[in-house]
Amino acid sequence: MDREDRVRFFSQTKERIFPRSPAVIGRKVQQCHPPASVHRVQRILDDFRAGRRDQAEFWVQTRGRFIHIVYYAVRDEQGEYRGTLEVTQDITHLRELQGERRLLEE
Repeated sequence: MDREDRVRFFSQTKERIFPRSPAVIGRKVQQCHPPASVHRVQRILDDFRAGRRDQAEFWVQTRGRFIHIVYYAVRDEQGEYRGTLEVTQDITHLRELQGERRLLEE
């Protein structure tokens, strides 16, 4: 998303966790999140703008999956806020791991 919180790009892959249509391009990111989480997203973006932090990491459980989400502030060479990159990853399989496996084990 850009510095005005408008969606400018998203990847459309078969692994996509949260479905998106091309209609979200240009839309405010706050309109792409459930109402219950909009205030959290806004706080993260406000912190990025103010320079209080450059990354926000959290996870959610939805539809039987464990989703890891990281927001990264994108800044120019002068450190000015230019937008945010959101990365989501389904880590359900990692959450289900138990015990220990060493690198050279078979």
